[in-house]
Amino acid sequence: MGLTYSRFAAASDGGGASSTIVSAMKAAGWHEFKIQCYSDAKAAGTGKFFKSSTFNVGGHNWFIILYPDPSDKYSGWISVYLNIDHRGVVDDNVRTCIKFSLLDQAGRPVPKYTLTCRHTFTATSLCWGFGKFVRRADLESSSYVKEDCLRIRCDVSIFKKFRTETSSSSECAIDVPPPDLQQHLGNLLVGKVVGGDVTFEVGGEEFMAHKYVLAARSPVFKAALFGTMKEMASTRIQINDMEPRVFQAMLQFIYTDSVPDDQIDRADKTVVAQHLLVAADRYGMERLKLVCEDMLCSCMETSTAASTLVLAEQHGCRGLKEFCFRFLKYPGNLNEVMATDGFQHLRSVCPTLLVEILSKVAP
Repeated sequence: MGLTYSRFAAASDGGGASSTIVSAMKAAGWHEFKIQCYSDAKAAGTGKFFKSSTFNVGGHNWFIILYPDPSDKYSGWISVYLNIDHRGVVDDNVRTCIKFSLLDQAGRPVPKYTLTCRHTFTATSLCWGFGKFVRRADLESSSYVKEDCLRIRCDVSIFKKFRTETSSSSECAIDVPPPDLQQHLGNLLVGKVVGGDVTFEVGGEEFMAHKYVLAARSPVFKAALFGTMKEMASTRIQINDMEPRVFQAMLQFIYTDSVPDDQIDRADKTVVAQHLLVAADRYGMERLKLVCEDMLCSCMETSTAASTLVLAEQHGCRGLKEFCFRFLKYPGNLNEVMATDGFQHLRSVCPTLLVEILSKVAP
């Protein structure tokens, strides 16, 4: 990790040298803190805290402190802090990068509730974290507290002291930026620049694209545009049974390898992800299928679990299917799911799934 950079070149002979102040990572580790009885912890009283067991990273002992109901300016929030054993910093400063993450039902960090900061622990600064980690009302209305269990993970990275590295002028000192091919391809799609050679008609809307880009990303488009199918010579193609916003999201992925998740309302995220998964399977885009599976896992609810399970069965999504079964195992979830219209649909279109639910989920 370069922090500052200086360079001097002699005018007489064109030679010179460069020096860089650098800092390297010394050690990294993480600890998961589980509050098995969250409701009891919250009821313990304002200002009461709970301490994790001690864990070691980089030769130092650490522990987490969690306030379910902090006082004063952090009232209504859950606060988390990382603490270091004071005996480890008497003669040394410990430079760290700290990341706290709320974990979902599958034990994965929730991006919305993942916060990172840097702090140097000293003999007079032994604790650091987030007073406003997650709003308590938001947490309790979400699906992240199941069976009265709250799970938080803390990642700790420790960095060495600064040092100076010197190199001669013959060494390369060019800072190469990260790849930006996806950004340039995305600009082709957004800008509708000259070169688009095919137009898709989807639900009354039109989308311009480039045949070679589509063929490179989808075997189905490749066969349709450059094979023996009738679309080969056509510049306008009609797409049926797909919403414009779903087709647009698929095009976005084709050009940029990403789904515009921030442009999708959370209320519609499940619906869009379900339809996008179907589109990905239809056009042979396996990576997009996996992205959609991950999206559906992250927003799983009892109202959509049955329809998502049917989708996973029909399109061969093994990981998503197993996640649905684990979701149904949580106490109370199965009864709520069985009362939805989606479960009635499951019974009619995939009756074999009932047998699996009975064998894997039902008590």
